[in-house]
Amino acid sequence: MSRFHPLNVASVRAETRDAVVVTFEVPPEHRAAYRYEAGQHLTLRADIGGEEVRRSYSICSAAQEQTLRVAIKRVDDGLFSSWAFEQLKPGIVLDVMEPAGHFNVPLAPQRARHHVAFAAGSGITPILSLIKTTLLAEPLSRFTLVYGNRASSSVIFKDELADLKDRYLSRFNVVFILSREQQDIDLFNGRIDAGKCEALLRSWVNPADIDIAYICGPQLMMEQVRDSLIANGVAKADIKLELFGTAMNGAARRDRRPAIKGSAGCQITVIHDGLSRQFTAAKNGPSLLDAALASGIELPYACKGGVCGTCRCKRLDGEVELDNQFALEDYELARGFILSCQSFPVSDAVTLDFDQET
Repeated sequence: MSRFHPLNVASVRAETRDAVVVTFEVPPEHRAAYRYEAGQHLTLRADIGGEEVRRSYSICSAAQEQTLRVAIKRVDDGLFSSWAFEQLKPGIVLDVMEPAGHFNVPLAPQRARHHVAFAAGSGITPILSLIKTTLLAEPLSRFTLVYGNRASSSVIFKDELADLKDRYLSRFNVVFILSREQQDIDLFNGRIDAGKCEALLRSWVNPADIDIAYICGPQLMMEQVRDSLIANGVAKADIKLELFGTAMNGAARRDRRPAIKGSAGCQITVIHDGLSRQFTAAKNGPSLLDAALASGIELPYACKGGVCGTCRCKRLDGEVELDNQFALEDYELARGFILSCQSFPVSDAVTLDFDQET
């Protein structure tokens, strides 16, 4: 169930000049609701200047810790991140949605795998959770991180990554790629793009040795790394992608010609939190999510750009057209899952279930 609860901010710690780590205090009565897995995120909600603003941030703690902690990077002209830097202090109460997301794979202590991650900038946040969780949960597995930044001063979690390297000398390897600071090894200079990924796969990471690959960063970087991995023999099913937080709030929507069958209106049935509700939406109008919100039905959402996956639901019947989507795996699409923020009605009736996980 994706609900908001008011949580106290327990601490706010400066991580870099433009990033802070925020830890929330979870009262005993909500601890079960806030149990999270590695790679999941939280949606935060605040009233800023009379406007409700939501943003999603990845949890950066290991699943074994069960400490609700996120990193917020200040973005130029970022409404929520600027407010957070100025207003968030210990004792402040903030609305926090229960954890969501599927940027992970099942872990098992008997497995001996090589997990590899490519991250850029604040894309390290879910990756850090994955690294810590995996090294603890799979003592026979290894983890390699390729992490891109402008300079060493902008590396988020630099000290924590160094501590992990000291603790897991033979099982954790990290490569820093810097675009504006020269390093002794030329391979580690520049940006993580198709050429850099190809060079790394030739001389640093054997693609045949990769069991699971995680990619988190800007869309172009993710696509180029994914394509390089696939071209070098890594199965698409073994590659997990997630756009980093700033992209969640500005994903572009393509021009569309709505597909319409039958009448101009659609009868929508929404199942959420065990309740079934109905409303009518125009087929050439707003998305299913926006139509539900306009009808007074509160549903889970954050970015409205097809990125965060908070509005994920299962289409039980009817036909919809899905626009941009960056959050669903192929197997989820095959099972009927959609993103309501990017889905538009096509048939005369559609039923959506927000309570189904699989």
